[in-house]
Amino acid sequence: MITAHLPTLRKIIPALLISLCALSPLETFASITGTSEGMKFKVEKIASGLGVVWGLALLNQKEMLLTERSGEIKRLNLNTGKIQSLQGAAKVRAAGQGGLMDVAVQAPFQAEDWVYFTYTKDQKGKGATTLARAHLEANKLTDWTDLIVTKSITSTNRHFGSRIAFDGLGHVFFSVGDRGVRRNAQDLAVHAGSILRVNTDGTVPTDNPFINDKTAQPEIWSYGHRNPQGINFDTASGELWVIEHGPRGGDEINQITKGSNYGWATVSFGKEYWGPIAVGEGTQRKGMENPTKVYIPSIAPGSLVKYTGHAFPEWQGNLISGALKLTHLNRVVLDKNNQAIKEERLLEGLGLRIRALIESPEGWLYFSTDLGDIYRLSPNS
Repeated sequence: MITAHLPTLRKIIPALLISLCALSPLETFASITGTSEGMKFKVEKIASGLGVVWGLALLNQKEMLLTERSGEIKRLNLNTGKIQSLQGAAKVRAAGQGGLMDVAVQAPFQAEDWVYFTYTKDQKGKGATTLARAHLEANKLTDWTDLIVTKSITSTNRHFGSRIAFDGLGHVFFSVGDRGVRRNAQDLAVHAGSILRVNTDGTVPTDNPFINDKTAQPEIWSYGHRNPQGINFDTASGELWVIEHGPRGGDEINQITKGSNYGWATVSFGKEYWGPIAVGEGTQRKGMENPTKVYIPSIAPGSLVKYTGHAFPEWQGNLISGALKLTHLNRVVLDKNNQAIKEERLLEGLGLRIRALIESPEGWLYFSTDLGDIYRLSPNS
């Protein structure tokens, strides 16, 4: 029967393929739906076929910049799904957990504004987490400038961080992991294991906590961190939040205060990878800050948003992060004292490692997965 219809099939199949190719990317992607706190939402795939997308940044209502860990910077049209590669990026050392990491802009973005990046810069065969900025002109980055090449070089290719946040007051925060060497996080002589704060031109603010300590790096704002890969500054409250990877268990959400020590690796809720042995000397110590929330087992967080939008009013003030290992969106409710009182795990059915996460002016969430897809979560009314 099939053989008899081969002439007809030979005519139909090419025409069918042409029809499918003519569809826009958005038309070929199905959406899924769900509810949270009685609010209906839908999730649509708006781009596919990318590498490991580490960072997302909205330029306007129609366009987004994205970074791939391999070193590519691309522009995505949110309406059509069209993707354009940008020229002019610095050479990236993409090895292990390092490569091109975050991208961020200050909202509302204007054509003359700077675009900020964190990436792994090669330093004689080893990697250093670096904060850079550039201008965007058409499909090219110009005036690329490394603002700070951190003192964070080790022999490992682990724990580079790195996320970026702005406080709206002329400062940029960014995270650097301990670079796989635990003692770094308690050593103020290096940048590893710290949250750094600089002016938007890369200079050091005169009110940084260790500015007058000759034994410390002046850019350090807080220390005692393992590998912070989510950071958010709430401009309304002035609060800085970070989510970081623990070892085997012990991922943490921390509210960051000036000059504070967050304990790694002296204290931790995690255990050694080689056995059920606690890391450090305990879970608390005087002079070291306690986490707002601990995850046991680890979810492996890749990003952090403090939700401020009106699209999902029941989420306002919640902390939302992407989970890599446990493949979901993690939502944490805080009380009036910023204590974690409730957790919800969304989109577990997708089974995807969720890495980058940002909130749009409409209150929608955009997120990337390690399979190279980008999704939009919005109300389903």
